[in-house]
Amino acid sequence: MEAQTSWYATYQELADTSPAHGTAAHRRRLQELSRRIAGHPYWQTAAGTPAARWR
Repeated sequence: MEAQTSWYATYQELADTSPAHGTAAHRRRLQELSRRIAGHPYWQTAAGTPAARWR
């Protein structure tokens, strides 16, 4: 939950940041958080499959 919440906050910061002020740090943070979220054991269970998310 913490990583997902941080992901949303970082995404909002990226959206609010002017490209002229640099967005690379926000993009790197999103990539790291995305790896942590995707690598969580939950997504290896039946409940974490795409079919379960569609239900």
